[in-house]
Amino acid sequence: MKKLCLLITAISFLNSDFSQGPAVSSWLQNNTTTGTYYNAGNSTAIDNNILVNCQKVEYSNDYVYVTTQGIPSYTTGPFQDGNPSQAQSQNKIFKFPLNPQPNNGNPTSTTAGNIGVFINGVALFDYRDGVAWNPNTNSLCGGPGNTSCPGGPNANMDWNRDAIPAEQDGFDCSKGHPSMGNYHHHQNPSAFKLDINVLSTVCNLYDADGLYVIDSTEHSPLLGFAYDGYPIYGAYGFKNTDGSGGITRIKSSYQLKNITTRTSGPDVGQVTTTNGPNGGQQALFLGYFREDYEYIANSFPENLDDHNGRVCVTPEYPNGTYAYFCTVDENWNSAYPYAVGPTFYGVYSNSLVNNINESTTVYISTVEIYNEYFKNIKIDIYPNPSTNLIAIQVGKINKEYLNISLIDINGKLISKSKINPGSTIAHFSTETLYNGVYFIKISNGLNIISRKVIINR
Repeated sequence: MKKLCLLITAISFLNSDFSQGPAVSSWLQNNTTTGTYYNAGNSTAIDNNILVNCQKVEYSNDYVYVTTQGIPSYTTGPFQDGNPSQAQSQNKIFKFPLNPQPNNGNPTSTTAGNIGVFINGVALFDYRDGVAWNPNTNSLCGGPGNTSCPGGPNANMDWNRDAIPAEQDGFDCSKGHPSMGNYHHHQNPSAFKLDINVLSTVCNLYDADGLYVIDSTEHSPLLGFAYDGYPIYGAYGFKNTDGSGGITRIKSSYQLKNITTRTSGPDVGQVTTTNGPNGGQQALFLGYFREDYEYIANSFPENLDDHNGRVCVTPEYPNGTYAYFCTVDENWNSAYPYAVGPTFYGVYSNSLVNNINESTTVYISTVEIYNEYFKNIKIDIYPNPSTNLIAIQVGKINKEYLNISLIDINGKLISKSKINPGSTIAHFSTETLYNGVYFIKISNGLNIISRKVIINR
């Protein structure tokens, strides 16, 4: 009878966890674990003493409120383009509608700064980085080292720089960087090293992971919410909007224009001087500016609309919802417009608020009470056989505290590590170990998964 009561209690908690809907239950909460960062030249992560993920989630009949410091549980930095900032505490409250509405009028353009929030509390920015082309001076304006653009900071010019190719050297392993301390992603928050075609070597020395691991065989997880309240997913989804057709890469419908000149702008390939800490000569290639892209409508169900989303069935919304997707190309490299934009699908509201002016219920996540996630977890251990290092990579989004143990064939504990919610990777150094068979054990406190590894030098 006691076991039956415990089972009924667990089921009631499980049902409660999902009854409020994904906009309430999807956030990663934490009030104990602090973040880490790298300094340039030092591959040892340093504690920043700032709480990671989200600290509080509360909801009313109409809204969910998320309190966060804006710090991920994966290690941030360094930012090797001369950016002097580090990820700093934001202490923000974000407000999202529980029943977002489509905008039936003129769509609202995305803005500089936050346009959404990932489920770990980290900010989402759109394509821009504040740099544009000034036709009056025939030079770049805005940003570090450049003269101001006409109209001041964040002015919308005819040709506005795309941060993803232009600032690639400044992104850390997780494809993020800070703006005045506000750490954010412009793009799919999965580490450079996990792409099929690796565009940056920053992970070689400053290893990190990101919010999730792309999996081409499964619908990507819900990653966050845009400022209009609609969900943001990863790179893969159901081919057809009704949930049928299998899993496929969800594609952007934007493509580069077939142009060699830019009206009131620089010619494609024109060389100009870029300023700032890493300034120098830069060829303004096709794709350097957001306006180098155009939207091409088509009838393929896996292709997105001009907001980079579609109305479709997802695992969290079996009855359908409008959803944005973090688009990538066939090599898993970020594809414009990256997440949301250049306009919002829904009714936009600046979700950043100073306080909560209505009665709310505090949401307590019960993810640790049940183990559906752990039962379906994917573990990748590499290299195996190993010589100097073993990495344990968790697929999907990790929502639990996972204890990782390295054990020899006699059952002796060699080393311990952990993977926090919102992070996906742990490492063991094996340089001092003898050749032979070892075991990796992963536990969430209730269940254990064991994998064999071989050390062979």
